[in-house]
Amino acid sequence: MNELAGVQAPPKMFNFAQHLLDLNAKRPEKIAFIDDHGALSYSALDKAVRQCGAALRNAGVRREERVLILMHDCTAWPIAFLGALHAGVVPVAVNTLLTAADYAYMLQHSRAQLVVVSDALIGVLAGALAEPGHEVRQVLVVNAGVNTPGAIAGLPVARFEEWIGACEPGYPAAVDSDDPALWLYSSGSTGRPKGTVHTHANLYWTAELYGKAVLGLRADDIVFSAAKLFFAYGLGNALSFPLSVGATVVLMAERPTPEATFKRWVEAKPTVFFGAPTGFAGMLASPKLPARSDVALRLASSAGEALPADIGERFTAHFGVEIIDGIGSTEMLHIFLSNRPGKVRYGTTGWPVPGYTVELRGDDGQPVPQGETGDLFIKGPSAALMYWSNREKSRETFQGAWTKSGDKYICNDDGSYTYSGRSDDMLKVSGIYVSPFEVEATLVQHPAVLEAAVIGVNDEQGLIKTKAFVVLKADQQADEAELKAFVKDRLAPFKYPRSIVFVHELPKTATGKIQRFKLRELEATRPSIG
Repeated sequence: MNELAGVQAPPKMFNFAQHLLDLNAKRPEKIAFIDDHGALSYSALDKAVRQCGAALRNAGVRREERVLILMHDCTAWPIAFLGALHAGVVPVAVNTLLTAADYAYMLQHSRAQLVVVSDALIGVLAGALAEPGHEVRQVLVVNAGVNTPGAIAGLPVARFEEWIGACEPGYPAAVDSDDPALWLYSSGSTGRPKGTVHTHANLYWTAELYGKAVLGLRADDIVFSAAKLFFAYGLGNALSFPLSVGATVVLMAERPTPEATFKRWVEAKPTVFFGAPTGFAGMLASPKLPARSDVALRLASSAGEALPADIGERFTAHFGVEIIDGIGSTEMLHIFLSNRPGKVRYGTTGWPVPGYTVELRGDDGQPVPQGETGDLFIKGPSAALMYWSNREKSRETFQGAWTKSGDKYICNDDGSYTYSGRSDDMLKVSGIYVSPFEVEATLVQHPAVLEAAVIGVNDEQGLIKTKAFVVLKADQQADEAELKAFVKDRLAPFKYPRSIVFVHELPKTATGKIQRFKLRELEATRPSIG
């Protein structure tokens, strides 16, 4: 077998679910997952996963057919996900914060045969199933209550726990390491979400090359991810990574507010926490931020958007713990460019993860000179196979061995990389490119600013100028002139925002990424920034 970055490649015939079960057969009584209702041992997980796989076969779901997972984080989530993998069925993990119209599209597009849904989400699912064009045959409800209906949109409903409990544990499907294993939908911030198809091997590579080799997760860790399991980031954080080393995972169904997160930090004592910049900013601004002595954290991770240096520095000063900032994507399944424990340069996204190669290219497709901004391309073993039924976008993104990220970066003298914004967000002001993220990262250094988003708008002469939308911290004040001067003191003069609007919140995707395009749409009808 081949090796990559010193890691043995998986065998040709490789079922990732069975791989995890085999790894943890030696620790049957250890707790694998803790959720809001109880705990699940590794032996109980093993049995339930194999029962779920058998139940899917008994239900007539065939190899490579899809099953939609619409669930809040709970112990049934990994059972359903891994059970599908075990049977050679493809789980389609979807965001729990979308609309019925979104789910109707995903059901039609994926041709899902079954849906596994949380009881609390039955209403929105019913709206989706009422739309024609899907192929769903049955609905399985997790944590079903006494008022759970016996049918949804004319389809039979079963209680998930009883449905799998009626089956004897089955054997793993003999799948190829390159067979489709799962789908994840892109955030869809600029149109219809794209069904990103990943393999069994992709899950293995991200766990080995990042979870183990970079983060150094251990069997004695207690892991807690604010990013939910349906995200590519959360799936690695709270399933494939910790289960690859035999760790324990804390799952939380509710939204990861600062208070909800602090509760888990103090009560469950996680040693490793996975979050995103927006979440870290909110926590640091909270008056309920726990003391260092109240938590057991040894490591924190951030992704989703670039982490402002100020947030990382303040978090480390308070907790004595590094935030390992990195960038990944749904298309690459997890992080491929990252800081390292003991080697953190705040304000940068760090260095390429071993096993991955990155390249910055100009508009002509050629590598840019050192120190210049370029489009980020990645080559690595976890790249998706394609976007399902979308040949045009697949060709645009997956270019031979390379994947186009859509992000712009600069390579620093020490080999680290600094984020310069999304390729479609870059602004050309006075003939010079300006990164909205650079201006935003400067604004949030002001003690009164919680969040900021920057876009380009036309002035009276039709020239592009920067405009900022700012969310202030609770009980804090700042005016436009003060913030403009603050930025001028720290950046080149042409970069300061010519106009600043104070807002209560910023439009974001369900993953917490700022939707600058929505701000641009709001400004599109205005003739100037005045």
